[in-house]
Amino acid sequence: MPIRQLPDLLISQIAAGEVVERPASVLKEVIENSLDAGATRIDVQLEEGGVRLLRITDDGSGIPKDELPLALARHATSKIATLDDLEGVNSYGFRGEALASIASVARVSLSSRAANAAHAWRISNHNATAEPAAGTQGTVLEVADLYFNTPARRKFLKTEATEYGHCVDVFQRMALARPDVSFTLSHNGNVRQRLLATTPEQRLKDVLGPEFAGQTRAVDEQAGPLRLSGLAALPAYSRATRDAQFFYVNGRFVRDKVLAHAAREAYADILHGSRHPAYVLFLELDPRGVDVNVHPAKTEVRFRDSRGIHQFVFHVLQRALAAPVHSGSATIHAGATEQAQAGYQFAAPTHYPPPLQHQTSLAVNEPAAHAYLAFAKAAFNPASGALPSPPTSLPQSQSAPPLGYAIAQLHGVYVLAQNEAGLVLVDMHAAHERILYERLKHVLDAGAPASQPLLIPALIHASEGEIAAAGEHADTLHRLGFELAAAGPQELIVRAVPTLLAHGDVPALIRALLSDLREQPASRVIDARRNELLATMACHGAVRANRSLTIPEMNALLRDMEATERADQCNHGRPTWSQLSMKDLDKLFLRGQ
Repeated sequence: MPIRQLPDLLISQIAAGEVVERPASVLKEVIENSLDAGATRIDVQLEEGGVRLLRITDDGSGIPKDELPLALARHATSKIATLDDLEGVNSYGFRGEALASIASVARVSLSSRAANAAHAWRISNHNATAEPAAGTQGTVLEVADLYFNTPARRKFLKTEATEYGHCVDVFQRMALARPDVSFTLSHNGNVRQRLLATTPEQRLKDVLGPEFAGQTRAVDEQAGPLRLSGLAALPAYSRATRDAQFFYVNGRFVRDKVLAHAAREAYADILHGSRHPAYVLFLELDPRGVDVNVHPAKTEVRFRDSRGIHQFVFHVLQRALAAPVHSGSATIHAGATEQAQAGYQFAAPTHYPPPLQHQTSLAVNEPAAHAYLAFAKAAFNPASGALPSPPTSLPQSQSAPPLGYAIAQLHGVYVLAQNEAGLVLVDMHAAHERILYERLKHVLDAGAPASQPLLIPALIHASEGEIAAAGEHADTLHRLGFELAAAGPQELIVRAVPTLLAHGDVPALIRALLSDLREQPASRVIDARRNELLATMACHGAVRANRSLTIPEMNALLRDMEATERADQCNHGRPTWSQLSMKDLDKLFLRGQ
C-alpha cells in the first residue's frame, strides 16, 4: 500500500486505544478536566458499569460558547501553549487528546455554562453547532454506548460489576487526592458514595475506613524542593495485594517503579513474607523535575533525579516506620504547626498507650526500671527471697510505661504485662530478636562489633563445605565479631563471638551464618546481604522459648522494646506484642451485659 494520510477519525480511534482502555479511563480523564476547571463539586452517574452511560457534572469555570467545538477537537487544550509550559506542567490534563479520543469511540454530548453567561450551550460529536441548553455554571459531559462503533474493542470489556469496580477505584483515587472537593458516585440510579469536602484525615477514613487510619503513622518531611506527606500503614495492616497503595506526585496518582521500590525497601525490615504495605503518600517537587508526558494515560512519570527521589522517599518512610513503641502516634515531623497546616495531623493508633520518657536501653539481665526497683526494695521479703509483683498503680507524679510492668510468664513463651489500657502480651523471643537486630545494625555501622572471647572455646562438628566457607569468609566473619578456624577435617573451633550474642546458641548460630555466607559471593556478603546476616545472628542469639525469665528481666525486656526502633515487629515481620484493653477483657466475661 502507498503511504497516505490517515483520516482524523481513524487517528483519534488509534489514540483511543491508549487513552480509553475502559469506562474507568474515561472517568479519570473527565474528572481531571473538572478539577483543572476549579470544580468544588463533582457528581458521577454510571449505568451498566459506565459502558451504557457515564455522566459527569461539575461546578467549574465552564467553557465559553465559542470554545466548545475545540473541546472535542484533537490536540486542542487550554492547559499549555509552549514547550516551557509542557516542561513545567502543573495541571492534570495538557495533551488535548482525551475528549477527542473518547468522542471517536462513543456518543458524546457536552453542555457547559461559563461564568456570566446567560445560559448553557450544548454540542455533541455528531453536531458541532452549539445549541442553547439549560444548566448552572459548570460542565456536564455525557458519554454513552462506549465502543459502539468498534465492536472488536467492546468485546474486551468485562462484566458490569468488574467495570464498575474499576470506576470505583478511579473515583476513590481522585477523591483521596482532593479532599477539598465534594464527590458523589451513583450507579444505575442509586447513590453509592457521597463524599463531602473535608479534611485529608476524614477523607481517608471515608474512603479507606477508620481501621486503616488507626493503623498508620503520619509522614511529613521536607528537604529542599522535595516534600513527602501522608500516611504509612503499620505492618499489622499489610495486605495480600497492592490494592491499598496510593502514591501521588504533585497531586497526580501515579504508578512508578522508583517510588514503589523505595517504599518496598523501607518496609523490608518489618514486613512478613509476601505481604504488601499500605500507604497514601503525596510527593511534591518542582514540576520541572518530573516528566509527566511519558504515556497518554499520564499514570507514568519520569524523574530527572530518580536516585535522589528514591533515597528521599526511602529514608523518610524508614524513619517514620522505625519510631519506637513509646512514641505513640509516631509523627516524625518536628513541627506540629506545620503538620496541621498540611492537614495531616492524624490520630494515634487506639491500641497505643500514652508516651513516656524512658531510660536508655538495657540488656535483659540488667535491672528493671527505677520505679519498679524502688517498689521492689520496699516490698522485698528477705525470708522468702521472692520478688514482689509489680505495682498495680503508680503515684500520680509518675506515668506508667507504654508496655506497663510484667506480671507473669506464660509457658516460657509469652510475657504478660499490665499497663494503663489493660493487658499486654509479648512474644519474648520475637521482641528480643528485634532488639538484638537493631543493636547489631547500630554496632556494625559504628565499626566492628565488640567480641567476647569464650572461656572455653567451642568445638563444632562441620561439613567440608562449612569449613571451606569459614576460611573463604574469614574477613567477613571477623568484621561481624567472630573468631573461628578449622580445628580438624570436620571440626571448627570458635574462640570469640560478638558480645551481644555471647549467651546465644553458638553452634546453631555459626551453622546458620555459614549457610547464608555460602549462598552469595564474598564481595556482596556485607554490602548486599548485611541485614539478612544480622537477622540470622539476632534470631539465634535471642532468648529462646521455654527459658524462664525473672520479673526484673521481663521488665527490662519491656523497657528495651520501648526504646528500640521497629519494635512492633520481629525481623520476619511478625508482631512482637499485642494489647487487650479492659473493654476487650470485659467482653470475654460478659461484664456489663
